[in-house]
Amino acid sequence: MLKNLNDALDYIETHLDETIDFHEIEKIVGVSEYHFRRIFSFLATMSLNEYIRNRRLSNAAFELQKGNTSVTEMAFKYGYNSVDGFSRAFKEWSGKNPSDIKSITSFKAFPKLTFQLTIQGGIDMEYRIEEKEAFKMVGLKKRVPIIFSGENQEIMKLAQSMTQSQRERLHTFANIEPNGPMNASFNFDEGRMKEQGNLDHMIGVISTLDDNFKGFDVVEVPKLQWAIFITEGEFPKAMQQSWGKIFSEWLPSSDYELVEAPEIAFIGDLTDRSNVRCENWIAVKKKK
Repeated sequence: MLKNLNDALDYIETHLDETIDFHEIEKIVGVSEYHFRRIFSFLATMSLNEYIRNRRLSNAAFELQKGNTSVTEMAFKYGYNSVDGFSRAFKEWSGKNPSDIKSITSFKAFPKLTFQLTIQGGIDMEYRIEEKEAFKMVGLKKRVPIIFSGENQEIMKLAQSMTQSQRERLHTFANIEPNGPMNASFNFDEGRMKEQGNLDHMIGVISTLDDNFKGFDVVEVPKLQWAIFITEGEFPKAMQQSWGKIFSEWLPSSDYELVEAPEIAFIGDLTDRSNVRCENWIAVKKKK
């Protein structure tokens, strides 16, 4: 997987001044574009689009510094539809106008990325793979800011907005193990790995029942295979650390790739927050 990721970066590097063919990247990496983008963002702590944009602007800066090309040529070479659009992006990235680069002795650069393996203390991860029939996520949904650590206050407000009668009614819908309260995150903004932007978060249950679910939001989830990870420890710290290890350690070394679907967590009894049992679910499929 590590070699394939670096081969994909080499492909991107040789096509920075062209339209990048993501079908070709899928062939190189051996996984879907969705999986590649997600793994890249967790390992590189930036989105793939941001990386490509920064590499193109960095190359443009070097070429402008040499003085052999114009700003207009650079704009169209690196895929911008107008000189103004290129200039805005360049200044946002470097803090300088592209037309000024020739007269500047030092300027910003963004080097090519290479993934390398770092061996850290091994930590066992308890998980299982299960196939689940199609189900519905039923509950209350809200667009909330992306927060990596600690409790997300907007999610807390969402939880507090749920009435006791709503909780009791939701409990009657829950008919899939572990039959407990569900927290699901999906529709992430691109700035996720920089803790920027927002996501859709739902609190509720999962159900296979046919009901009108009046008063609740409903998200349909198709039949999928799920990797289910069990964590126990301080809440929410242990659960959040588990998510990080799933994406940065388990996925790159496993025989599975991601399938586009909500990330789901089932949170156990919160009476003693120093030791809470959680299940983290991610949808996966076997690599080709």
